[in-house]
Amino acid sequence: MAKHKYFIAGTDTDVGKTFISQALLEAAKQRKMSCYGLKPIAAGCEMTDEGLRNEDALKLMQSASVKLTYQQVNPIALQRPVAPHIAAKEEGRRLDLQRISGFCRGAMMNRADFVLVEGAGGWRVPLNNRESLADIPKVLSLPVILVVGVKLGCINHALLTVEAIHRDGVTLAGWVANHIDPQMQVSEESVATLKNAINAPLLGVVPFLVDKSPIAASRYLQLQQIL
Repeated sequence: MAKHKYFIAGTDTDVGKTFISQALLEAAKQRKMSCYGLKPIAAGCEMTDEGLRNEDALKLMQSASVKLTYQQVNPIALQRPVAPHIAAKEEGRRLDLQRISGFCRGAMMNRADFVLVEGAGGWRVPLNNRESLADIPKVLSLPVILVVGVKLGCINHALLTVEAIHRDGVTLAGWVANHIDPQMQVSEESVATLKNAINAPLLGVVPFLVDKSPIAASRYLQLQQIL
């Protein structure tokens, strides 16, 4: 079993959850820690000779030191890039928390020092009429690392997400400020506002990187704060 396990949540879709997850995995490897990442649900997969494949899941596999099968990393692959419960319904499938958490538990039997389970979209993305992605870290007892996409509106999105995480009784282990809009004004002031408002460690402020290099991004992360 993994020594350090975390759920990666985002303040919204396209805030860089996978990019920061990769950077965290790279930071773990630099500390000589074995690691891997899981993407239990992925909507927006392409059909290949080996079946449906998701770009984010493949990136997590690329940054892992412990090599798992694709099915272990991404057991639920959905073709359309829409909300997972909608994509599943279109394919005649139903997302179920017990089944998803079972997949995660099975994959996490693989030993490693550091393991990440990446969500999809924001905190309240539905799985079905009763359950949401927020239930996954709850049932798996995973503390959350929140990726804040630094853009206009990020303060509101971040504070509402943090409030929801606490209300759900889940531990917020830390958060990462990921600059995704190079044109944003007062970005430093926005991060400073969030640092004062969020009662959890700021694990790093990642600038806008044109090449989107996880290794380069890992240099801005302070992994020791959660280890």
